[in-house]
Amino acid sequence: MWSVCVGIAALVALSFVHWIYRWSNPRCNGNLPPGSMGFPILGETLKFFAPNSSSDIPPFVKERMKRHGPVFRTNLVGRPVIVSTNSDLNYYIFQQEGRLFQSWYPDTFTEIFGKQNVGSLHGFIYKYLKGMVLNLFGPESLRKMLTEVEQAANRSLDMWSRQETVELKDASAAMIFDLTAKKLISHDPEKSSENLRESFVDFIKGLISFPLNIPGTAYHKCLQGRKKAMTMLENMLEERRRRPNKLQSDFYDYVLEELQKKDTVLTEAVALDLMFVLLFASFETTSLAITFAIKMLSENPHVLKELTEEHDAILRKRGDSELGLTWKEYKSMKFTFQVINETARLANIVPGIFRKALKDVKYKEHTIPAGWAVMVCPPAVHLNSSTYKDPLQFNPWRWEESELKGATKNFMAFGGGMRFCVGTDFTKVQMAVFLHCLVTKYRWVLMEGGDIVRTPGLQFPNGLHVQISEKYKIRARGGKNQSSRQQDEEAKHMYC
Repeated sequence: MWSVCVGIAALVALSFVHWIYRWSNPRCNGNLPPGSMGFPILGETLKFFAPNSSSDIPPFVKERMKRHGPVFRTNLVGRPVIVSTNSDLNYYIFQQEGRLFQSWYPDTFTEIFGKQNVGSLHGFIYKYLKGMVLNLFGPESLRKMLTEVEQAANRSLDMWSRQETVELKDASAAMIFDLTAKKLISHDPEKSSENLRESFVDFIKGLISFPLNIPGTAYHKCLQGRKKAMTMLENMLEERRRRPNKLQSDFYDYVLEELQKKDTVLTEAVALDLMFVLLFASFETTSLAITFAIKMLSENPHVLKELTEEHDAILRKRGDSELGLTWKEYKSMKFTFQVINETARLANIVPGIFRKALKDVKYKEHTIPAGWAVMVCPPAVHLNSSTYKDPLQFNPWRWEESELKGATKNFMAFGGGMRFCVGTDFTKVQMAVFLHCLVTKYRWVLMEGGDIVRTPGLQFPNGLHVQISEKYKIRARGGKNQSSRQQDEEAKHMYC
């Protein structure tokens, strides 16, 4: 009996050792890139999600680049992953979409954004949804929206200038969310009994967190926030179905019209997941970009001076400053677009773009096995000193001679290939118009916050608190009443 127990224990031990060996040395029909698979099951997930305050390439990636080179293997959330920091391989991956690679995200991502989210769909259905979004946020639609975007920015800035301080990340997120929700689903937060934005705030707080779904964790709160938001979107769609608009006025109308077609490929689940993703993308990513841009402008007054001069010139040329922005004026904002590109390059709001190998892919001396995930790492490309001189410096002039119409090998802040972000133009419109309204009419003081943490996504844990005041209006603050000239002289060392 004792010998049987010993034999069983030996078999278990051998099986365990073999499993550990297989985990650390995965099978491959060729040479795997160098790297480590980390601990069994966990892989290197904890190190990947470890918070850091670096503006440089994420420490997780930078350490492995030094150890293994520009392409290495790891394991994240129990999934084998090839990480690419090589611009040529990244470009190849994007160009081979649908042939050698396809869009893929971890199971935790699809659980958060929905199994039918646009990032997880392929082929005809993806192209179909992309067309739907372009119908809403394409150049022609944006041209018509310009006045709405400007009015929203002016209303918000006026309101913020009447407050002692404003936390810019949350405030700009609210401004953008309300505008997008109105365009998508005619949602008016002042008239609605339910706070849709609040559900998204709960969702975002746990978005970039370790995927542990138990009560009390950030990830659990994230899933609860999604559930609440989706319930509200479903109820709104059902209400619209019962009381349809006579004329198509928003995305809900467009969706209902498509759902009624006999040959439609659209389902209600796909439509709701798409609306959820669109609201999130405009809400979170654009507000982060605006907040980061204001932080950079505050720290680089020579950039702010150039930006302000460009927008003051637009007003002088127009003559009547009370007239709204025109599309021609928007398209003339050359330096503004350089500021936006540089903001996107340094902010690196999207730390990784995921794909999955559809078959064994040989690239130079290495093989990416079929079924493995591939993570393209934009920060490693955007902060490469061989491509960008002084890569950590905020220098919009580096874009002076380039006209970016899409992604390049060395710039992929908005994705790449056929999955280049369809909301890019909408983001640029919102940022450019907001900056125009801000620098022509207001000045601001940084009061507190502004610290950056990446986990690995960009966050402002203590916000960015600013005091905003009108440039050309005398306003008493704290019982004092000073002229604009006096205010300028006393605060020129700190006012932006």
